[in-house]
Amino acid sequence: MLPGVGVFGTGSTARVLVPLLKAEGFEVHALWGRSEEEAFCLAKELGIPFHTSRSDDVLLHQDVDLVCIYIPPSMTRQIAVKALGIGKNVVCEKAATAVDLFKMVTAARYYPQLLSIMGNTLRFLPAFVAMRQLLVEGYVGEVQVCDVRVYGPSLLDQSYGWTCEELMGGGGLHTVGSAIIDLLSYLTGSRANRVHGLLRTFVQQNNLIRGIRRVTSDDFCFFQMLMGGTASSSGGMCCTVTLNFNMPGSFVHEVMVVGSTGRLVARGTELYGQRNGGKGEELLLGDDGWVGPEAKEMPLPHLRGLSSMVKALKESFQAHEERRLWARGPVAMAPTFEDGLYVQTVVEAVKRSSCSGEWECVEIMSQEPDPNHNLCEALQRNKN
Repeated sequence: MLPGVGVFGTGSTARVLVPLLKAEGFEVHALWGRSEEEAFCLAKELGIPFHTSRSDDVLLHQDVDLVCIYIPPSMTRQIAVKALGIGKNVVCEKAATAVDLFKMVTAARYYPQLLSIMGNTLRFLPAFVAMRQLLVEGYVGEVQVCDVRVYGPSLLDQSYGWTCEELMGGGGLHTVGSAIIDLLSYLTGSRANRVHGLLRTFVQQNNLIRGIRRVTSDDFCFFQMLMGGTASSSGGMCCTVTLNFNMPGSFVHEVMVVGSTGRLVARGTELYGQRNGGKGEELLLGDDGWVGPEAKEMPLPHLRGLSSMVKALKESFQAHEERRLWARGPVAMAPTFEDGLYVQTVVEAVKRSSCSGEWECVEIMSQEPDPNHNLCEALQRNKN
């Protein structure tokens, strides 16, 4: 028996997610929007029986056992932690800070029987599933270099909102770069220990965002990661990632892994490979066409990955008669909240590097920082 679903969000992901869920047999019982009007319009369009702008109305809905959270990052932690506390399974997008992710990790550890995964759909894209398997089988030999390029149009909304604000989780690094950081960890089985990066905001105002308002989120980002080995060693693999969202009308999504005996390249949804000494690249996995819902604002790799993730969720819940129970196998490749904490830690280290101009170490939080730390330090100085 499949669980009833409650969806948080009215953006492009939610618009695609709901039809995909329904196509796999899930019933979407409730929709949350930031305003009653937003929720009403999308619920009517997608045929969802209940809509609201009050989060508790979805979380406490008796027919909702799986909560999908696709809302601004600054709101994610609050909803995800509360959902787990009420006993709901959770699939959610990234949060705004590492502290937020740490609180989500703590909640997930407290309720291990509940599903709690991050919604990075690239892990589920068939091209990357095949790439990871080939890497495990030694297609490229020892992995030496990973090179990623993502180019596309602006990520800004039509009006001023969270996508414009770096502190609220906007920008190419947080929105797209976090998915790439997670993907590289999934593909290689390694994590970054040191990073160096550069962020720029080339478009600070446009025809719709002007006056006293300015965009602070990055539209260009370049960063390097040393993965594997230790923070003090020079070993391990080198990764470079370039993100450029100043190219309207085009989209490039290329992930290359180079090793001692060959290379693998995922371009869009297709996978190519070439062994050293070979005559040229060979197509290892083609694109058999997309027949699902259209989504102009969602790139095809993410769209197809989302579809594959929904199929995996169906397999996971179908394995049990009780609708709240799930099997780990079908969703084993999904990123956990712990993975989300690692990714956000890397994102914040890249931001620090952009400010300092130095290589920064990636140190994952092991305990929640004291919110009164600065106040305590000030009191201690005054006492002395």
